[in-house]
Amino acid sequence: MSNLTLEDIAKRCGVSRSTVSRVINNHPNVSDKVRKRVQKEIKNTGFRPHAAARALVSQRSWTVGLVLPRSVNSFFTDPYYPRLIQGIAQGCNQLKYTLGLYLITDSEDEEEIFPRLSRSGSLDGILFQSDQIGDQLIDRLAQSGIPLVIIGRPFHNDNISYIDIDNISAAIMAVNHLVSLGYQRIGTITGPLNTTVGIDRKNGYRQALQEHGFSVDEDLVVEGDFTEDKGYAGMLKILPAQPDAVFVASDQMAIGAIRALREKGLRVPEDVAIIGFDDLPLSNSADLHLTTVHQPVYQFGVKAVEFLNDLIITGTTPPRHIIMGTELVVRESCGAHIQQL
Repeated sequence: MSNLTLEDIAKRCGVSRSTVSRVINNHPNVSDKVRKRVQKEIKNTGFRPHAAARALVSQRSWTVGLVLPRSVNSFFTDPYYPRLIQGIAQGCNQLKYTLGLYLITDSEDEEEIFPRLSRSGSLDGILFQSDQIGDQLIDRLAQSGIPLVIIGRPFHNDNISYIDIDNISAAIMAVNHLVSLGYQRIGTITGPLNTTVGIDRKNGYRQALQEHGFSVDEDLVVEGDFTEDKGYAGMLKILPAQPDAVFVASDQMAIGAIRALREKGLRVPEDVAIIGFDDLPLSNSADLHLTTVHQPVYQFGVKAVEFLNDLIITGTTPPRHIIMGTELVVRESCGAHIQQL
């Protein structure tokens, strides 16, 4: 039985790998019932945890870093990030970690912060919000050997652990819904196309149209950047092509798009239907009622910390990938309620 792994013990006990890790390392965040079940299985099988992993535990700082390649301004104005960080903070509280926040806006910031991130013993691990093509900091951190989880699929991910949603399938789900409601001129305001999330949601939009026999009219496609202002500008750019529905790659941009429509005297959804993405609290305000793709942003943050903790305890190889689920939340902005009348 000496060749058993953490996965083997977890499967025998009906728990997760990270739960077994917490039991082995005497972490308090495990119920007594589960702890006793795991301890009994370890005793019965003679399982011995990896010596290097046990040694690491005694040398830990119990601090993790969160790296956001964002300006201070965008960090505080984009409602996605406060929700994500709430989840990350909750995950850190549950696992007794201190959280350090690093905002990186340019190469000078990167050069100044990288030594602090990679300094031996200062951080147990790093969470990194994936950003744009050519981001060298991810590669540098991966090469440093520190446990690293990327939030959002990075462009080069063969040897990097990450957590994400299936953005292509989620976008297909949204566009399929618009097609099912009978819309013929479906446009999109994409996320930034130098990011995997922007590219994947655009590809999902195109794939859904093509699967239904629609040609993609490039006049109905405009690039945004997840801000309300870009959603507003994007809708004004699309309007001459006469869309009857638009899939917008974030709720924040959808708010801007709806504002542009209303200023032009157009109604949502009677004149143009809208579907957003995220399902943040603002999406169901008194005058919005936005149909949107729900991604579990808060739970995403909690899970990312648990994932990083697993890498810290059990090692970073092989790299692992976690894909969390999404669902379509149907409200008034897509016009489904009109179809039912």
